[in-house]
Amino acid sequence: MASSLPGYVKSSIPNPRSNRAPWYKNTFPSYAGIFLWVAFYVEIAVPTITLADPGVCLLGLVVAGLLCFALYYYVPGMLGMQTGRTLYIVGTSTFGSTGGYFMPGLLMGLLQLGWFAVSTYFATDYIMNGLHDQSKALFTVIALIWAYGLAWVAIKGIRYVARIAQFLNWVPLIMIIIVFWANKGGIAHFKPEHHDPVAGFLEVLTFVIGFFATAGAAGTDFGMNNRNRRDIALGGLTGITAAIIVAGGLPLLSVAGHIGKAGGAPNYEYQAAISAVGGLAPIMFFLFAIASIAPTCFCTFIASNSFATMIPRVPRSVSTVIGVTVGVLLAITGVAQNLVTFFTIVGASFGPICGAMAADYLLAGKKWSGPRKGINWAGYVAWAVGFVVGILNYIPGVPASWIKGDRPAVLFSFVVGFVIYWVMAQAGLRPALVPLDQLKGEEAAA
Repeated sequence: MASSLPGYVKSSIPNPRSNRAPWYKNTFPSYAGIFLWVAFYVEIAVPTITLADPGVCLLGLVVAGLLCFALYYYVPGMLGMQTGRTLYIVGTSTFGSTGGYFMPGLLMGLLQLGWFAVSTYFATDYIMNGLHDQSKALFTVIALIWAYGLAWVAIKGIRYVARIAQFLNWVPLIMIIIVFWANKGGIAHFKPEHHDPVAGFLEVLTFVIGFFATAGAAGTDFGMNNRNRRDIALGGLTGITAAIIVAGGLPLLSVAGHIGKAGGAPNYEYQAAISAVGGLAPIMFFLFAIASIAPTCFCTFIASNSFATMIPRVPRSVSTVIGVTVGVLLAITGVAQNLVTFFTIVGASFGPICGAMAADYLLAGKKWSGPRKGINWAGYVAWAVGFVVGILNYIPGVPASWIKGDRPAVLFSFVVGFVIYWVMAQAGLRPALVPLDQLKGEEAAA
């Protein structure tokens, strides 16, 4: 019965077709903005071109971009387009109407706090670089102002941020082109410290897919604003695949070129490549920070929506302030600085979610089957095993041969999630469906 559904499912109303827009007005700029955010490429060279030459790493970006589109984004995007509903609602098929509270509901909100911490840390760090000041006290003050100020903006004026974001995307794009041009002369002279092209290629996949995993699942929310399958495909191929190649490739080449020109002890961080532009460098650091305003606000807004939807008894303002406080503490203490570890955890968390959703989509005939009663243990078991596979490298006592074979772990976590869900579903280990006609506004989405 529909009356037995949780309130967040019963109150869901699909986005009507009349509110949809072409891919170049929503999906493309939104996803491109994610990859043009400095947090994506600030350390992309550290685990990659140290092992393989730039050509191998660029090939890795192409493959990673196609995998992100095909495995992590396409099914959530199609489900959002078909139903007009958010990830929180669509996820009730894979995880159950009760199970959806945590997965993907609260989990998405918690991981967005991690992204908020990352954004706050790197925006503050770039401001400090622009000021030529490394004072811990000043870093703390700037981080606090940035975090709480933009949290307020995210809650009160997110619609204005969304409009500005369409123009802010051009700022980092222009800057990474300038940085590339300033360093291109040294690319031919670059040699990786270690010659292990396979490891370098796999590191590219790990880094990119780990970064993208939550955004891939959020394709449901982007897809609900698209009109048809063509919008889903074009928006994804341009905003994800092409953006990964450009926003990942130019900074990789810039760092390689800077090292090739400078010689001496190599510095694989993107800040070093920025310094090659000379007098413009301080201004560019500030501009990169300004371009981080939209991602910071969006992270806060998504987390706030998650907590308000799943924990409605706690006022939105209270849950948002608590979350922001946790995030800013992670930024100030430097915990948010370790991007590779964070991306690995993100990929391990949402890789199996995307895998289970893909299996559920195919089993339902390439459509949304509707909410399932209670907890869908097929989804939870698929997630749990896939998550373990994704973080195998961080579990004490695991044999080194297992860890070496589990590369890239973020991709295997998706595969494991898909396979386990499929097997459990075929074995009949899923709860009964709630009829779609019992959902509010289902006619509008059909």
